[in-house]
Order: sequence, then structure tokens, then C-alpha cells
Amino acid sequence: MRTKELALITGVLCALPAVVDAQNQRPLRVLVASAPAGPADVQARLLVPKMSEALARTLIVDNRASNNGVFATEICAKAAPDGSTVCVGNSGTHAVNATLYQKLPYDVLRDFRAVSQFSTTGMVVAANAKLPGATLQDLVAYAKKNPGKTNIAIPGATGQLAGDALWSRLQIEMNNVNYKGSAPSEIAVVSGESQISLLTPLASMNHIASGRMKAYGITSAQRHPLLPNVPTIAEQGVQGYDFQFWTGLFAPKKISERTLRELHKAVVIALQTPEVRDRYTQLGLVVVANSPEEFAQVVKTDVEKFRKAILESGITRL
Repeated sequence: MRTKELALITGVLCALPAVVDAQNQRPLRVLVASAPAGPADVQARLLVPKMSEALARTLIVDNRASNNGVFATEICAKAAPDGSTVCVGNSGTHAVNATLYQKLPYDVLRDFRAVSQFSTTGMVVAANAKLPGATLQDLVAYAKKNPGKTNIAIPGATGQLAGDALWSRLQIEMNNVNYKGSAPSEIAVVSGESQISLLTPLASMNHIASGRMKAYGITSAQRHPLLPNVPTIAEQGVQGYDFQFWTGLFAPKKISERTLRELHKAVVIALQTPEVRDRYTQLGLVVVANSPEEFAQVVKTDVEKFRKAILESGITRL
């Protein structure tokens, strides 16, 4: 081989690590499918500093709020699979929407790789403080006296499905009003623009403590440790009712296995940090930190669970 050719090849090979390093130094965009201050946003912002340390890379949270999180989720599905874009998804964006929408611009199972689940929690049937009574039966009595006059602030698809399934079981008529995430839904209920929403304990507990909201029940099978006096929906007579809201990280489908594992490791490191874990617990969130394979199975199972719930309850598909 000629000396000039050898020098050229050697130069290219020496430059490759620099190219890889440059790619790794690009900011990593973390799409959040809701407005700032919502449950998914809060969780992401708690994790981002620790993930940034683990990856030795800058992470930027990018809020792209829309009804049921479709917009941000579509951006993530169609992003280049080069490790520069990931998204925070939840049981609504990546399980409920698969059936709630008759035609999505992405496929929740085919177009993503599950990285790791952050957390899970039940949802509170949270109401404006001026609504009467304190039990689910009180809410039913009010709704039947005022058919079609109760607005439900919809923060996302999980809340919509959990609510629609509940109203169907209770045989009461409610009006769904879509908002772009949890924070706008909270404001709507507190102000009286809407009367009720299904919110996580994280989103509702301060409003409940201050008296600006009341809680008619919680959607999980067990009472929540931060709201021990709030009974479950099931123990108030709706047998078998159990809806949980989970949150986790997703990447475009064709991301490399190496990058996927690096992201997973960073999420687990962040969630296992004592201050992050303690803060999650304080916010009423159960930390999960499962593997990509385990999280993918959660998504697949819930797609089928919510599909059955939607079709059996006769919920109107979008």
C-alpha cells in the first residue's frame, strides 16, 4: 500500500472517535406530551439532571402539549433513531390511545422502543369544592339531578377512559372537555370552568389540602398512602374498577441496542438516587425502574386491557 493511501486511511480511523464523541455531545431532547408542571413534566425534570450526569450529556425537556399527548408522541415516533430524541409517555399516550383513536399517526407497539417505566399511581376523582357531598353516591345523585350539565376536564387519555368507564358503570351523563395536560385541567376545576377531573395524587393533593378541591374517590384497587381518607371507587360499590396511570421513557423504534441500554441505565441510576426516589414517594408515585423488555410487556398488556374496556363500555372513539 502506498504511503499516501495509508496516511489517509489512518487519518479517517483516528477521526472516528471524535465523530462519535461529537454525536454524544449533542443535546438529547426529552419530549413531554403535556404542559409544564403536570405529573409527567415534574417526573421528567426530577430525572433529567441525574440522567445527564450518567450519560455525560445535556438533556433538554421539550414540552409539546396537545389533546391526549398525540402531537409530542408523533414527533418522537418519526424522529431520527440516532439517540437525539426520546419522549416521556404514559398509559394514555402509549396504551389508551391505541384504541381510543381510530386512526393514529403512529403505532404504539411498532414505532417505539420502551426504555423504562418511571412510576405508577391511581387517579383521584377530583372536583370543584362547591360540588355537593363527599362520596361517589353524592356525585351520582348530583349528576342525575343535572344530566349533561357536569363538565369533566380531560387531562389525557387515561383520565378520559377511566372517567368514561366510571360514568358508564354509574349510568350518569357527563361532558368531556379536553385540556392540554394536567395543569390546565387543575386550573379549570379550581376555577369552576369544569367541575371534575381525574388527576394523579401529585396533581390534586395540594388543592385537596387547601380546600380548593374535594375527592370523591381514587381509581386504584387500594387507597393511596398520601390520601388515606379517600376511599377507592371499588369500595364504594363499583366492583372490579381499577385504573392506574403510569409514566415512562420511550425512544424511536430503530434506535440502536447500545443506545437503548445506555438510556435505560441512566433512567435506573436516576430513579435509584435517594433524593429522587424520596421525592417520587413524597409525590405519591410508586417507583418502578423496570427493564426495556418488562416495560414493553406492560405496554402490550395495557393496550389489550384498555381496548377491552373501551369496546365493552361503548366509549365513543375519536
